[in-house]
Amino acid sequence: MVAAGHRLTAEAGADVLRAGGTAFDAAIAAVVMACVCEPVLCSPGGTGHAMIRDGSSGEISVVDFFAQTPRWSRRPDGVGVRAVHADFGPASQAFHVGPATSATPGFFAGVEALHAAGATWPLADLFAAAIDAARSGVAVTAFQHFLSTVVRPILVATPAAAELFAPGGEVPATGDRFRNPALATTLEILAEQGFVHSDVGRACVAAQAESGHLTAADFDAYEAVVRPPLSVPVGERTVHLNPLPAASGTLIAHTLRHLARPDPLGVALALRATGEARDRAGADLSGLDSATLRQRGTSHVSVIDASGTACAVSVSNGEGNGELVDGFGFMLNNILGEEDVNPAGATGWPVDTRLSSMMCPTMIESPDGDLVALGSGGSNRIRSAIAQVVIRLCLEGADLVEAIEASRLHVESGHLDFEDRFDEQTREHLCRSFVDHRAWPEPNLFFGGVHAASVDGHGGFTGCGDARRDGVAVVVD
Repeated sequence: MVAAGHRLTAEAGADVLRAGGTAFDAAIAAVVMACVCEPVLCSPGGTGHAMIRDGSSGEISVVDFFAQTPRWSRRPDGVGVRAVHADFGPASQAFHVGPATSATPGFFAGVEALHAAGATWPLADLFAAAIDAARSGVAVTAFQHFLSTVVRPILVATPAAAELFAPGGEVPATGDRFRNPALATTLEILAEQGFVHSDVGRACVAAQAESGHLTAADFDAYEAVVRPPLSVPVGERTVHLNPLPAASGTLIAHTLRHLARPDPLGVALALRATGEARDRAGADLSGLDSATLRQRGTSHVSVIDASGTACAVSVSNGEGNGELVDGFGFMLNNILGEEDVNPAGATGWPVDTRLSSMMCPTMIESPDGDLVALGSGGSNRIRSAIAQVVIRLCLEGADLVEAIEASRLHVESGHLDFEDRFDEQTREHLCRSFVDHRAWPEPNLFFGGVHAASVDGHGGFTGCGDARRDGVAVVVD
């Protein structure tokens, strides 16, 4: 089973499984394809986290290939940073872009770590479908068109970026064919030479020379890190979350532990309690509930193979820094400009530090052998999206599709956003408890996109791609 945020992403993974590849092989093929068909969300200049499960031993671990801050700040005066705004419809959101918003990317280091963990195919074979798609082009979906309009100020921030992503001044319409032959060349180079010492890596360093912070030393020093998951019991199941330094798992665990009841108001109150606890804790979440506990533009892929080996991989480019790496068809990330990831701001970050991500690839295990692999995009809404799906699966007995399609809400700084599909009584309780609220008339990508794959104890596979983010699930016969 493969679930992902685009049909081509899911099918790239499914094709590998059909041909005998492992979940690791499939996950790599899928996330590389996502760079082609989900370019706003995924890029070789981006970052991520993966939760992996060995089907033989049942061991679960987390691969952290998230962004590392530069080794020193070369532009403390704010040069190389500017603000833009994205329009979600009912709400807008500020973004910061420019060369000085880029942290050290870990995407390819993550691919290499997944490959070493259990892939069986050469990278060139796993990249082949994405390379072909980048050259021949992919049809723009309605969701990708909408997402491009939301972040259009970033896609047209420089003439070179505008020429690729908005030829003629407009982002491609639904059904148009988007081609990126420069990205195809990039993927060929990465498969053969790796990232750091290739022409691609050198071009990334050159792109930072004038007004960015990154140098060759940042790329040379970067490593993916393997960590144990943060595991918490929820009902009769065990939920495995992303551990510190990522903030997501700790915040979700706090919400689950402070849930008085699993109805929408109970969830909203628990989310508010978590937000307040986070504000009190500041940047250090290590003491949050210490007695019981030890991103914006994000896409997710969940894969489970026939052996029970599983990969839940969340990848992000922020929204991109607005500038193409010359000749290679992608942007470096703008993670230093992400307020939820880097609250210190684009000029106040700590040097040479693994940033605290909101990404949370997640796995849920049941005593009867059921396994669910899931994750979500959605910036600071990732934690609320995953918490709500976990609550519905583990405490309310919902099936996977019901849990993902149900109305969603989010609480931030005491403000409630909710999809206005609750019954009238629930809606009244929510509005009375949160005077500061905003009702969204229909499901929206603002509330994340949970893509999940599951297998039961008898080997039956199911999956669900969240329609909020054009999700697709493919069962491999």
